[in-house]
Amino acid sequence: MISLKTPKTFAVAMLLGASLMGVQAQSTDPQTKPPDNSAVNKRDKAPGAVTADQQETNSSDQNITAQIRTSIMADKTLSTYAHNIKVITQDGTVTLKGPVRTDDEVKTIVAKAIEIAGSPDKVVNQLQVMPSKEK
Repeated sequence: MISLKTPKTFAVAMLLGASLMGVQAQSTDPQTKPPDNSAVNKRDKAPGAVTADQQETNSSDQNITAQIRTSIMADKTLSTYAHNIKVITQDGTVTLKGPVRTDDEVKTIVAKAIEIAGSPDKVVNQLQVMPSKEK
């Protein structure tokens, strides 16, 4: 049994209990605001938008996606943003979505996808350049 006699153990027990109940602590720092990706969410709800849940389950499409993902992850010159883009393959056509840091990253990722997909007309580039704000 945990003793709740000290303020520190009581605080830890309260946080543990809150996390077990699914309650998230809110920041009291007025300078901090939660990330807002509502514009991206709206874009993905547009009719005809390709989303990750539309990835085909046939082995050919899954193999193409896996090869592209492996190629992207192996390239340590790419940013964390680039490593986390969405790669969705439907009937041999690859859609690349998400933010990257530079135009060079876009070119690199698209080139990798074309090489694996076999043709430029089998790659749909929906990558967006989102430069870092800190300089």
